[in-house]
Order: sequence, then C-alpha cells, then structure tokens
Amino acid sequence: MARFFKPEKKKNVEQKHQLLTIKRLDHHGDGVGFWQKKPVFIPGTLPGEQALVQLTEQKRQYARGKLIKLDNHATQRVEPGCPLYQQCGGCSLQHLSHDGQVVHKQQTLNELMQKIAGDDPTLSTPMVGTPWQYRRRARISLQIDKKGALTMGFRARQRSAIIDVSHCPVLSDPLNVLLSRLRACLDGLRGRRILGHLDLIDADNTRVVSVRTTKALHHEDYQALCAWAKTEACTLYLHQGDAEPERVAGPAPYYQVAECRLAFEPNDFIQVNPEINEGMVRQAIEWLDLSEDDDVLDLFCGLGNFSVPIAKQANHVVGVEGVQAMVNQAIGNALANGCDNAHFYQADLDNDALVGDWTHTDFTKILLDPARAGAVGVIDFVAQSSASHIVYVSCNPATLARDTRVLLEKGYALVKLGMLDMFPHTGHMESMALFKPVAKKRA
Repeated sequence: MARFFKPEKKKNVEQKHQLLTIKRLDHHGDGVGFWQKKPVFIPGTLPGEQALVQLTEQKRQYARGKLIKLDNHATQRVEPGCPLYQQCGGCSLQHLSHDGQVVHKQQTLNELMQKIAGDDPTLSTPMVGTPWQYRRRARISLQIDKKGALTMGFRARQRSAIIDVSHCPVLSDPLNVLLSRLRACLDGLRGRRILGHLDLIDADNTRVVSVRTTKALHHEDYQALCAWAKTEACTLYLHQGDAEPERVAGPAPYYQVAECRLAFEPNDFIQVNPEINEGMVRQAIEWLDLSEDDDVLDLFCGLGNFSVPIAKQANHVVGVEGVQAMVNQAIGNALANGCDNAHFYQADLDNDALVGDWTHTDFTKILLDPARAGAVGVIDFVAQSSASHIVYVSCNPATLARDTRVLLEKGYALVKLGMLDMFPHTGHMESMALFKPVAKKRA
C-alpha cells in the first residue's frame, strides 16, 4: 500500500504575554515557570522572580519563552559584566551572582546523580577560580557583508548572526589585546571574503592566532599576516583551504601544568581555564593516591594533560586516545618531560569492542576524561577491572551520572564527588568523581 506524505499542521504559538513565577533553574541555567501545567524554560530569569514572558515554542510536554519584563528581582540577580550579554550567545548566567552560579551547579550535579545514578553523595568543596578573564582560548567568527564590512565576534544568542566584539570580559587580557589589534590587519586584506574564522590561544610562551580560510591566501595577504604576527611577537598559523595548518611565524606553543610542559597545536583540545586545570590535575593525582608501584590507565588522554604529570609519580602509565594526532602529541610530551614510563595508543573508545595489548593489562588505578557523550564505550571495561581507584573527570553531569550507575552496579562505591567551576558565567561545569571497590565486588 502506497503511503503519502502529509505535512503536520503548523501549531500556532500563543501570542499573548504570560506572567509566570519562576520556580527553579534547569540544568542549563534557564529559569523554569509553569503555564497550563507544563514547564516553560525562560533564559535570563531566576527563582522567585515574576516574569512577563512571550512564548516562542510550544510542545506537548514543555514550552520555551523569552523574557519581556521582570516584575521583581531575585536577591542574587546582578548586573551583567558585559554590555553585550543580552545579545551574545557566549555566556548565559552573568545575571546570577558568581556565588549563586556555584551553588546552582553543585545542586545540578547532586540532583542528576540522585535521579539517574540513584546515589546521594556528599559533595566535596567546589573548586572555584577567578570568574573573569579566565579563558585562554576562543574561536572568533568572521563575516564580510555585501558592502565589504568586516564583523568579528561570537554567535548571537539563539541566532546564527555574529555579534561584533572588540573586548570580552571572560577572555584573558592578552587575547583581548589580540582581538582589538587583529581587526585593522584583517580589514586591510584584499581577499577578506575567503576568511572563515580565527582561533586565539593564550599559551604560556606566546599568543597564538590561527587563521582559517576557505582557499589559499593571495601572496600579498600572506605577507601582510606574517608581517603583522612578527610585529605583535605572536605565533601565527595559517589553515588555507584543504591544506594542513602551517605555523608561519613565532615559536611552537605550550602550556604548563603540575610542573610539566605540554606542547600543543591550535586544533588540539586543551582546557580553557588554566587556573582550574592546574587544580583539577593536582586533585586527580591526590584522589588517585599514587605510589611508585602503580600502573595507571588514562582513557581519553588527549595530549597528556593527566598522563604526563601522573607518570612523574607512578610506575607505568598507559594513555589511550581516539585521535592519532593527539596520541602523537602525547608521546612527544612524555618524552620531552623525561617520562619514558608512559606509553600511548590510539583506539576507538566509543566502541565497546576494545582491542589492543593494553586491554590485557591489570591496572591498579584508572582515570578517564571523556567528552560530553561520556564513556559508554569503555565504562563496562572500567567497571570489570580490579582497579583500587577510579577517577572520572566529566564535562557533562548527566553522562557522568549515567556511567556512575554502571560502576555502582558492578560493585564500586562513589567515595568523592566535586564540582569544578571551569566555565564561569555559563551553564557548563566540570566535575570529578572517585570510585573505590566495595569489600567484595560482584562478578
């Protein structure tokens, strides 16, 4: 029998403004009120506030709205530190005091752990750093309009437009200097329409500018960018069309953590907050309770952010990462730091059919630091190990809670849990959990 496509009737969104009482914040930091017995998510609102709201989306089980006006202000509401806060999509919680943000993120972590993992942990003291000028890397979007005017900045909130930014209060001072001085250089290029985006990185030994273009630069533009980089004494990478990124000026960048020096390339993942990253690595080492006899497995090891410092205190470290370029970087970083007891392997850690000699090693301690999707491909392998300590570092509390449930079912206990304020003024957080086996693990 033939089936014919019938488009769904477009549902009309209620146009009348609604006065809602904000009951709580959701896990992303949006205020939650109720309309017709279903939750309405409204960015920019706080619990206890009366908000006049325009609905923007209606679903069967929830709705979304935008704030029109507040009838009262919560005690924790503060004036945003950035004049572009209402337009820019980079931050979502500047209207909430930083202390309030920390409390909210701790509550989010605790609630998700209770709801998904069924565990009610006692949270460790949160790791908190400087809430402003903390960010050492940023991706800057570029756009040339029909009249040839250059816009450079961040994506708008809930829109694809680019908000022009000349200064960002969460970026480090060196990056803000680059941001202001780059504009004139880029505006003077003859081939501006092939500009894609910029990556700006505040390394410990240099400032990095990586320019992405859709095709090869004109020779004059190439020379102009190189001359600018030398004048600014910064490192310049050019990523032209399908070619590999090329460092054309300045020294190779590195950052330091736990008395180790780690080299990286602009496309490599590094933590954006150096202060919290330093504390995070040191806390992980403390929670692992390392000794010279330990054989440690570091899953999702990246370029060795944890592996290399751990190797300074352990017998042997194996790091496993899905991206070969990062594995190569980790190998180089271990050798550069005198860690010949660290070995690295490439493996698809999102696939539970793990292969490799390292899978047959009996590790005494395990650390894992997956991306937002979590460790679903390796969590069974980790849970079936005989490790005395498992430290799980997470940038998504929902997937941490999901994977925690597996470890609990396999006979591990959640011993410590802490929130790390890696991303102030946003709804994102880092967290760390320590697991130890109960007296007798279930098979």
